[in-house]
Amino acid sequence: MHGSAGAQGTIMASIPRLSPEPMSLSRNAPTGAPSRPTGAPAGRLPTGIFKAYDIRGVVDDTLTEEGVRRIGAALGIEARARGVDTMVVGRDGRLSGPRLANALAAGINSAGVDVVDVGQVPTPVVYFATFELGTGSGVAVTGSHNPPQYNGLKMMVAGETLFGDAITGLHAVADATDLDEALKGVTPGSTRVLDILPRYLERIVSDVRLARPMKVAIDCGNGVAGAVAPELYKRLGCSLQELFCEVDGNFPNHHPDPAEPENLEDLAHCLAATDAEVGLAFDGDGDRLGVVTKDGKMIFPDRQLMLLAEDLLARQPGAEIIFDVKCSRNVANWIRERGGKATMWRTGHSLVKAKLKETGAPLAGEMSGHIFFKERWYGFDDGLYAGARMLEILSRSDDPSAVLNALPDSPTTPEIKVEVAEGENFTLVERLKNGGHFTNAKEVITIDGVRAEYDDGFGLARPSNTTPVVVLRFEADTPEALERIKQDYRQAFAAVAPDLKLPF
Repeated sequence: MHGSAGAQGTIMASIPRLSPEPMSLSRNAPTGAPSRPTGAPAGRLPTGIFKAYDIRGVVDDTLTEEGVRRIGAALGIEARARGVDTMVVGRDGRLSGPRLANALAAGINSAGVDVVDVGQVPTPVVYFATFELGTGSGVAVTGSHNPPQYNGLKMMVAGETLFGDAITGLHAVADATDLDEALKGVTPGSTRVLDILPRYLERIVSDVRLARPMKVAIDCGNGVAGAVAPELYKRLGCSLQELFCEVDGNFPNHHPDPAEPENLEDLAHCLAATDAEVGLAFDGDGDRLGVVTKDGKMIFPDRQLMLLAEDLLARQPGAEIIFDVKCSRNVANWIRERGGKATMWRTGHSLVKAKLKETGAPLAGEMSGHIFFKERWYGFDDGLYAGARMLEILSRSDDPSAVLNALPDSPTTPEIKVEVAEGENFTLVERLKNGGHFTNAKEVITIDGVRAEYDDGFGLARPSNTTPVVVLRFEADTPEALERIKQDYRQAFAAVAPDLKLPF
């Protein structure tokens, strides 16, 4: 695989901000590589579609075929700079997917890079293909869990998932006036189609072993996971109740986002009405997992991570396990009690993947539902594989719901979102860091927002990296402690932003 050291700064070294002076692609750029565009930005690509972790916009409005072609060309230039000659392209089940994937492949080809088109597959299958084919580079055309009119790109180059400054640098090249001029004379790459799904399914089925056959309900929300999940879990030995497994980019039944409890109601009803033992739900592109018990309880991803961590630590005593700042304080306590090293990190699937790579930890998880296995897998987030590993553990018990319901839980709030002006979410949280006072907090963690830890709970305020909101979450041992911590945050906000109206 074409690897590369470094984190998000790497791409900025090879795609610098545009300069009036011509710049070579790289000291080690292959012969015949395209020259670096040097023109001023043309304004073809709205800055707002370039998010912290991916590219995302409204199709035919902010995200057009021409825009995606130009982004593909910029990705191809970056790939060539890193010595990559082939990229994988796949797409989820959105109606705009085929034409945007074609535009993306055309752009990548125009920079002299070959494309392997793996077709309509979950995002993790694109990641799998980059490992299986040794490219380390690929793009999933996906709108994830966004409404049907959205689509976007999740990108990986030379073994690194692009985020932050890397995506900003990509915008500079894609939007240059002389991008197409810089590509003249480059021998175009070619595109070939490959069905990678048989290899993906075989890889999981050869690795995961259930202790007994299980009865499972699955809800794919008409997302692309529906093209894979039924076959995968049947091959693992499950009998299935299938909900909304027909891939339909209109999402006619419910939104494909298992993080929202209302999207799991159909699954809960199915579990109550059938002999299924447990329910699994997937988001629109299949990289996140939701779990529901027989009695209809939603097992949030931080509690899922506890069960997975316990299983892993039985095989790897003392292993490091990473979780994001939104997770329950029960996670760290659970990991430490079982002899593991608990590491809190910043929210964002790209950031967690980078930390996983840096530390060599075998497991990581986010409150959003992204679970990353390095043990027995490749270190990327995969809701389908996470579901398989969850069933492997639950199959050892005759009562999976009892196992799940026994996991530590505490009174908690859902995510509370404070809407502010564009960019104000970052400045507001910075003011909170510098001027907020948290009574009786034993520790204030500022790696990603402001998380105040108390003896009996925690509060968190962090700026969203994708929308102009401040996200808050509170957890405590008792409802009374929960209210006290919320009041502490009200007072802290009042000290730095007295006119701010809080929705809690």
